Amino acid sequence: MTRAEISVVICVYTEDRWEDILAAVESVRAQTRPALEILLVVDHNPALLHRLERAYPNHDRAGPGPAVRVLANAGPQGLSAGRNTGIAAAEGTVVAFLDDDAVAEPDWLLHMASAYSDPRVMAVGGRTVPSWASGHRPAWFPAEFDWIVGCAYKGLPTGRTPVRNVLGGNSSFRKAAFEAAGGFAIGIGRDGDKHPLGCEETELCIRLTREMPDAVLLIDDRAVIHHKVPPARERFRYFRRRAYAEGLSKARVTHHVGVGRGLETERRYTTRVLPAGVARGLGDALRGRRGGAGRAGAIVTGVVVAAAGYAVGTFHLRKDGPPAWVVQELSGTAAPRKGPSPSGTAAATLH
Repeated sequence: MTRAEISVVICVYTEDRWEDILAAVESVRAQTRPALEILLVVDHNPALLHRLERAYPNHDRAGPGPAVRVLANAGPQGLSAGRNTGIAAAEGTVVAFLDDDAVAEPDWLLHMASAYSDPRVMAVGGRTVPSWASGHRPAWFPAEFDWIVGCAYKGLPTGRTPVRNVLGGNSSFRKAAFEAAGGFAIGIGRDGDKHPLGCEETELCIRLTREMPDAVLLIDDRAVIHHKVPPARERFRYFRRRAYAEGLSKARVTHHVGVGRGLETERRYTTRVLPAGVARGLGDALRGRRGGAGRAGAIVTGVVVAAAGYAVGTFHLRKDGPPAWVVQELSGTAAPRKGPSPSGTAAATLH
């Protein structure tokens, strides 16, 4: 196997995260295992696009680390189309994704790259640690629900181990994986801050293993990034909203890939991990420890709200199809054509 050359894609959408974007780029430039390039994909925000083009003139290698290329999202607004634009433009044999409000530890790419010495490995994810704006985890916020804020949650496997799917904000894929299975399905993932959907990486990973049954997908918890959690996302209101959106997203995924694979991991999570979390919370409450009852209540609320979102999403998919903001093309994303288009305009659809 030749050495994996890694292109890092960072999708951005708002100037409100300007300092976060710069920090994310610098964390990639400071890697002990250098990236081939950094691709900043701007999601339909001309002002941010022009500002970044001034900050990072394309192919300008001033400063340490790899060059930065600034691109406009060539498809519909949303994270999936932005990632597909980055995939189409990437020159590396591996494409890694980093959230725009996260910073990677120096050995992030080193640990990811080492897994690709095995030719069966098609994707590698890492561990995302929350960086709370308040400086500490809210007492009521259960670690079992850290996926609410885009982070690794209690119950994920540890070490380097095979998984059904990697987590999108801290992940990497062989370019060959996209050539085999297509890109991210349009409409499943997040669209700015309007609808906190997710699961686009789950759908892609399930589709990938269907196309390539021998493919190995790994999580390596040594590949660490630190994800910023703003004050608004530390509130119970956001917790409920995001849990409901996760239910909607899971309905969309199971519509594409079936209930068996679409909820395979979630069954263990809801029958083993979450009951244990409720028991710990109640035990802490009985011992007078702060936040125990709140954590137990939040777990129960999260399950109920997510289940409600799943039921509503499933009902609408069966009755009317999803709302326009959930999916751009109902029939198109179910069976993507293989391989990202080499053209930037077509790359965002991949159907």
